[in-house]
Amino acid sequence: MSSSLATQVRDEPWIPHHMIGPRDRAPRLALVADFYGHELNGMFVLSRLAAFLHEIEAGVRDGLRMQERVVIVPTASGSDRGRGSGHAGAAATSLSGRQQAMWMKTEALLSMTRVAYYRVDMHTVNLEIEEMPQVRLYAPSDDERASACLFGLPAVIERPLDQGVMPGLVRAWHQQGGENFVIHAGQAGNLQPAHCETLFRGLVAFLDRTGIVSGLHLAEEEDDLHYFSQSQVFVVLAELSGLFSSCLEVGRWVQAGDELGRVYDSFTGELRASVIAPQSGLLASLRRQPLLCEGDLVARILRPDRAERRAGVR
Repeated sequence: MSSSLATQVRDEPWIPHHMIGPRDRAPRLALVADFYGHELNGMFVLSRLAAFLHEIEAGVRDGLRMQERVVIVPTASGSDRGRGSGHAGAAATSLSGRQQAMWMKTEALLSMTRVAYYRVDMHTVNLEIEEMPQVRLYAPSDDERASACLFGLPAVIERPLDQGVMPGLVRAWHQQGGENFVIHAGQAGNLQPAHCETLFRGLVAFLDRTGIVSGLHLAEEEDDLHYFSQSQVFVVLAELSGLFSSCLEVGRWVQAGDELGRVYDSFTGELRASVIAPQSGLLASLRRQPLLCEGDLVARILRPDRAERRAGVR
């Protein structure tokens, strides 16, 4: 590692991160990705964003200026690697060892992000489901509802403060005040450039609209954004086991009765069933793991409210 990069990437206590912006100010924004591992889209986007902001700080980007300090953690799971030798590795293989490692990582992230007013967790749910770019809020304040729209991502989904579904880092942040966001996009274990570009543009738009970076002068585009409550999220579950195949892309609008995909017999290859959209709405999540068991998640459809339906949303 070069000496210049070494001054940019720090370690507290064992999580590398970027601290960019005026040194006399506390971080205004904290961005964290890859908390659980395999979250390549978030890792890629935040590493690119860090490079972009370092160039602004160094004066390479004419007319742009860092007005506030930003802390970026492109991967929070790197601290879990290289800890598999000796007694520490033996401890990490036990449940208590893994729980302790997760607690230590959460505490380390809290120590560097708790002073930030805005906090963002770039989180990918699992290896089986692809999700469209979206912001998720958990029992949000009115300020969080307003700020979530500043990313300009296609959907904002509001969820209750449920300990079972709330990511652990955001649960810890929630006790610190400020504004906290979870951004989902893509599929864990895969790098999807189209989603990454959407996320990068969304984060740059947020930096511009919050005044953290000045001089961006982004083109004014009308954001095709829709706000959904938990009651508007419709879950489609598998009724049969087999191999699932779909040619649809997430982020498109579907109508009730549209085919979401097909289930084939894994031995004979015969078509067992077509999976049909039971509701009209925005296809937010879609299964990409072909192996399907009865009861598995196939898709999530976000149903627009009546006002949007009357306006002719498709």
